[in-house]
Amino acid sequence: MALRKKLVIIGSGFAGFRLFKGISSADYDVTIISRRNHFLFTPLLTSTTVGTLEFRSITEPLRDSAGKKEVLVANVCSIDFPKKQVHVNIRTTQKAIRYDTLVIAVGAKTNTFSIPGVEEHCLFLKELADARSVRQKIVDCLEQAALPEQSDEEIRRLTNFVVIGGGPTGVEFAAELHDFLTQDLKRLYPSVAQFVQITLVEASPRILGSFSGELGEYATRLFRKRNIKLLTNSFVNEVTDSHVRLSGGESIACNLKVWTAGIAPRSLLTKLGITLDSSGHIVVDEYLKVPSLEHVYAMGDCAQIDGKPLPATAQVAQQQGKYLADSLTHLAHHRTLTPFAFKNLGMLAYLGNSRALAEIGPIHWKGFTAWIFWRSVYLTKLVSIKNKVLVLFDWFKAKIFGRDVSRF
Repeated sequence: MALRKKLVIIGSGFAGFRLFKGISSADYDVTIISRRNHFLFTPLLTSTTVGTLEFRSITEPLRDSAGKKEVLVANVCSIDFPKKQVHVNIRTTQKAIRYDTLVIAVGAKTNTFSIPGVEEHCLFLKELADARSVRQKIVDCLEQAALPEQSDEEIRRLTNFVVIGGGPTGVEFAAELHDFLTQDLKRLYPSVAQFVQITLVEASPRILGSFSGELGEYATRLFRKRNIKLLTNSFVNEVTDSHVRLSGGESIACNLKVWTAGIAPRSLLTKLGITLDSSGHIVVDEYLKVPSLEHVYAMGDCAQIDGKPLPATAQVAQQQGKYLADSLTHLAHHRTLTPFAFKNLGMLAYLGNSRALAEIGPIHWKGFTAWIFWRSVYLTKLVSIKNKVLVLFDWFKAKIFGRDVSRF
């Protein structure tokens, strides 16, 4: 029996995790390297920021899917391509991991566009720790605002929640926040309810620019009807501890600032010495292979197919992970490969108060029925039965008992 080749996967996002689950340990000796020991279902991450869902409900431990595959929780510091080694830091120890085939799926980081103060004073929404920080900050703002000695001006600053970025993540976070404020705030913090304001800042002419104009306008009308302040065509110049300053001269007094205004490639990619495109992504061919390297592939948000750019979405990453699992299996059995072909399954966005958007090809859907569809799709796409049961229970619990604002 021939020895199995060593397959190393870097990253446990949608692309890396789908490959990890889909590849057989009978064909490869598989190791996944990740900074975290779980897969995170990011489409529902915004729901955890206000307690609609609990954090563990949208995570799946890597070891639950491992079987005979190896999970290594470590930080990748460099890759030696000639020696076929991945160098990792495990706490204070450095180790070299040998590979025959390497797949880079490290995702992306939040893009701050080098705007002064963003890194220091804004919270992000990429990881579970980010959502936990946002949740704690919301509660802190409300607890401080509820103190008897606070002035009206300070209460208004503490309860003006600013979201920067009008894409799906920013809109869905604003929607979840609005649900919490309208459904639970009067019960939990009656003295500050009248002061609360949500402000959404977007540099483009409208929010949800990736959706059709019709659906984007529907979301705009809905938000304005709910008194969510929309500042479109507004660029952030600076963020301080207490204010967001815009290019038009406006200064927004606030305490919570959540930045969802874009993504950028991780700094690791610049250290690899391989071809990157103008945006800093790894350039791959139609088989997701890095052309200049032997048996090295890249996929997900960190890579772009040469001449065929794709959006940085979970469905692209997941389809690439499945494709590469099938392709590597074909290679192990000496079968012919076919190029990767992305199938656009559409876009969804939650708008709050049991309303959502769905755009699937020429079909545009909005309102309550779109919300039912939104919930159904994400429930079916959760990784395990455990996740599905926990999410259903969390939705039921929040509806019946309200959201939990305990701070730990």
